Amino acid sequence: MEIEMKYWRKLSPDQRQERVQKALKDNVDFSKDANLGYPASRLDEKVFSNESLYLREMPVLNTYIANPNHIGCHTYGTSEYAFKGTQELEREVLKMIAVDLFKIEDDQFDGYISPGGTEANVQAMWIYRNEFIKNQGAKLEEIVILASEDTHYSIPKGANLLMLDWEKVPVQADTRDMAEEEIERAVRRALAKGKKYFIAIANMGTTMFGSVDDPVPLVDVLKRFEVPFRLHIDGAYGGFVYPFSDDENQITFQNPDISSLTIDAHKMLQAPYGTGIFVCRKGLIEHVLTKEAEYVEGMDLTFCGSRSGANAVAVWTILTTYGPHKWFEKISVLKMRTNWLCKQLDQMEIPYFREPEMNIVTIRAHAVPEPIAHKFNLVPQSHDASNEWYKIVLMDHVEIEHLKEFIAEMKNFAKVSS
Repeated sequence: MEIEMKYWRKLSPDQRQERVQKALKDNVDFSKDANLGYPASRLDEKVFSNESLYLREMPVLNTYIANPNHIGCHTYGTSEYAFKGTQELEREVLKMIAVDLFKIEDDQFDGYISPGGTEANVQAMWIYRNEFIKNQGAKLEEIVILASEDTHYSIPKGANLLMLDWEKVPVQADTRDMAEEEIERAVRRALAKGKKYFIAIANMGTTMFGSVDDPVPLVDVLKRFEVPFRLHIDGAYGGFVYPFSDDENQITFQNPDISSLTIDAHKMLQAPYGTGIFVCRKGLIEHVLTKEAEYVEGMDLTFCGSRSGANAVAVWTILTTYGPHKWFEKISVLKMRTNWLCKQLDQMEIPYFREPEMNIVTIRAHAVPEPIAHKFNLVPQSHDASNEWYKIVLMDHVEIEHLKEFIAEMKNFAKVSS
């Protein structure tokens, strides 16, 4: 894989510390300055002391103590001046993601570090719902979400919040693909219900299977029916894995039909929980402007409002610690471990699903004894008697030794059973 990046660089520990300290100096300092108008402060120093040398040498922890509020969207218009230093780090992160990883042109995107992938997915649906209503005179009951049955639960959650219907597209059991004829049937069902405007969701790594939806059939069908649509990519899980495959990633902003995407930094990137990323093309995020937030400098364009600037600094620190080449190496190691596990399962003739280039292996539940599933904390598709699958996620802490122990237990059970 050839890696050419414009903004994403590996930095030394001293360079990272110097850059974050500069950002914090450019922010308001609640411990020294008289800042009378903000309903905010540093973390309580009686509980979270920042006097230790250890904390001062840890950029992310130091930022959590400083407690910058990144309310608003820092790629659009002005923002709260008091936190301009760490806001710049957030913009740098978004450039690494949007421009370097997902191939959008400079200054042609908006986005923010969200409190997670769920909000980022809801943000996308919120934007497109409002866009259809404002620009095309759509009625609420005429807008529908189109997504596969494997889609993350944030999609039905967002549908409920936004009072939209979700037209569920069945997937093939063995491939987890949405067949084009099933997409067409789903669109016909929606049209029969009076739907005219479509918010399409394609997955870059579903939560249960790690499966990747090809957005092309979705777009082809919607264009064939000549209906207005927007396409969002939910890469909450796969966004930091799939683009580092051996083949060139085609699910990028170079596809003009893709309007936005979501990535979670608290999954593969191992950032603190509550760290997602939302990126969309220019000209879209203003559809969710909350005009009533007049006291906020700039514009409130996010679902959450106030959010921690420390999470943006955490993502910045992780990305600049690795750089793109070291990150590619890390993902390659995880894929090698996944390949090893799949080879063992093949030899034992245990049925499973694995999306090529991804690091999730989902095994048929009937092939995994319940005590083994419980011992190794395998995650079921459903926590009741109807469960059909268990998944193994090859995260950074999952070593070959752990996998060998799992395979040994499976082999012992097979011997006893026979």
